[in-house]
Amino acid sequence: MTTQFPAKDSLTIGFAHVAYRLAERFALRNTGIRHFEVRSVDELAARIGEADALVVSGFWRNEFAARAPRLRFIQSISAGTDQYGRDALKAHGIRLASAQGVNERAVAEHAMALILALARRIPEARDNQAKRHWRGMVSDLARREEEIGGKTLLIVGLGRIGQRLAKLAKAFDLRVVGTKRDPSTGPGAADEVHGNERLLALLPQADIVALTCPLTPETEGLIGAKALATMKPGAHLVNVARGRCVDEAALTAALEGGSLAAAALDCVREEPLPMHSPLWLFPNVLITPHSAGETRRYEDNVIDLLMENLGRLWRGEAALRNQIL
Repeated sequence: MTTQFPAKDSLTIGFAHVAYRLAERFALRNTGIRHFEVRSVDELAARIGEADALVVSGFWRNEFAARAPRLRFIQSISAGTDQYGRDALKAHGIRLASAQGVNERAVAEHAMALILALARRIPEARDNQAKRHWRGMVSDLARREEEIGGKTLLIVGLGRIGQRLAKLAKAFDLRVVGTKRDPSTGPGAADEVHGNERLLALLPQADIVALTCPLTPETEGLIGAKALATMKPGAHLVNVARGRCVDEAALTAALEGGSLAAAALDCVREEPLPMHSPLWLFPNVLITPHSAGETRRYEDNVIDLLMENLGRLWRGEAALRNQIL
């Protein structure tokens, strides 16, 4: 099996996404490179054998590696790459790069918006608007809007998105504490940074816990019954990481018991969220449809990354930008 990367004039790129207009934006660059676009897993399965390079995320299935004799490079559309079986790709000589960084601003801004929405009770206001109900003045302090200045935000996963969120949070006078795999690299915009193993010790001081970590064996189920029981009463949880970082049964129990005041979830374990999920029914849960990374610039940002990595492959360079394999 040859692993030589095809020259520009013999390359075919496959774009695979249910909604992103990648081929349209790519065509505007007038590269002369052959390309096609598919909008479903079945379409990708039918055409996977045509691609030398593939720009894909949720449509990838590991069995495709054995059905793609020409495929040499996958540019993931997403920052997360847990869907790609490393062994299968290695066995077939397929390189992989993530899209880390292409939407760090969008995800951080979305996380900040969710933090503010919970504090200012925006979902409640929207629900009242739909009912044409003008809420009167509130005597119950627990039901009033909050100010976030002076509160403590714990960012779990102080990577590029987490650091961006920390900068935004400081503008709102939040005290920011972060966790990361290697705290020796410094806190950046955060006031403090600690190793991941300190999470349970840090949770009791946090008014808001924001997950911006990747999904790994260590972070799967990270926020479970033990972590939720450790959190400060009345705390808010914001997840813009991966749904499997949170134990949803434990989260439901914490919301039902009232120990967790509110949650904002951009991602859930099963997407779309099943109709029977109790998470739909909590008035203190704000759900967005894994849209934190959505931005009008997304396609162009991914294509910039793709073109940089294609250039490196054509030049025979060993390292890719955001290289995974």
